[in-house]
Amino acid sequence: MISPALLYARLPAFVRAPLHVLAVTWQVMMLGAQLAVLTLTPAVWRSASVREATLRQIHDAAWYALPGFTALMTLLSLVLIHIVMVTAHSYGLTPYALETMVRMLVLELLPLAAALFIAISYSVPEGNTLFRLRRDGALAQLRASGGEPLVQFVLPRALGAGFAVVLLALISALVALVLSYAAVHGFTLAGLSSYNHAVGTIFSRIVVAILVVKTAAFAMAVALMPLAGALRDAPKRATRTSVELRGLVRMAAFMLLIEIASLVGNYY
Repeated sequence: MISPALLYARLPAFVRAPLHVLAVTWQVMMLGAQLAVLTLTPAVWRSASVREATLRQIHDAAWYALPGFTALMTLLSLVLIHIVMVTAHSYGLTPYALETMVRMLVLELLPLAAALFIAISYSVPEGNTLFRLRRDGALAQLRASGGEPLVQFVLPRALGAGFAVVLLALISALVALVLSYAAVHGFTLAGLSSYNHAVGTIFSRIVVAILVVKTAAFAMAVALMPLAGALRDAPKRATRTSVELRGLVRMAAFMLLIEIASLVGNYY
């Protein structure tokens, strides 16, 4: 009788590729479901060590990244706002400049930038840390002593990464809205009423729902995919760099699908 592994190895490459993608997706979904159950279990949070580890990971993920990311996105927002204002003025489309800036920055660019920033600065390195702990036997040792690795090691890192993505996206969106107002109306409160009306027409219920779902999907991808990769056996003869690169490519592809879906929902 042929084993499943041997049968899988004999399949053509164009058949193995989608099966591998489905297997990886299933593993990420299962990890997310397990962590969701643990997050909603009150007994998990009775442990002081779990609470301290979660707060420490949230601090490491969000606090250290917040100043640099905010400064970088402020600079980027100023450049893009200036380009939009100059272009709109040259073509006589100044009334549409504010809507263009808000849609481009708040709805599309900043949530994606926040997710990529946390993925590179926190999630992938923490995934490597978790992989080393697993390779060195720390996870097995904790399980043998009656502990739960998902609670002690995985859950705090996942919550830290997800919280950081949402926080950075929110802060950068607020900064972009303030800069957009200053670019259109200047440093005065006289245009606040018209600005609120213009922004309010952009953020309809459907647009807000799509933005919330997209940001949450980005946060889950950044929080789960590197950790799921760390818990999965690496291919033979694969280096750490190649494993990291494959994980980043998968994450980027998943984020691209999320962004395409949000574009379809917002503009079609």
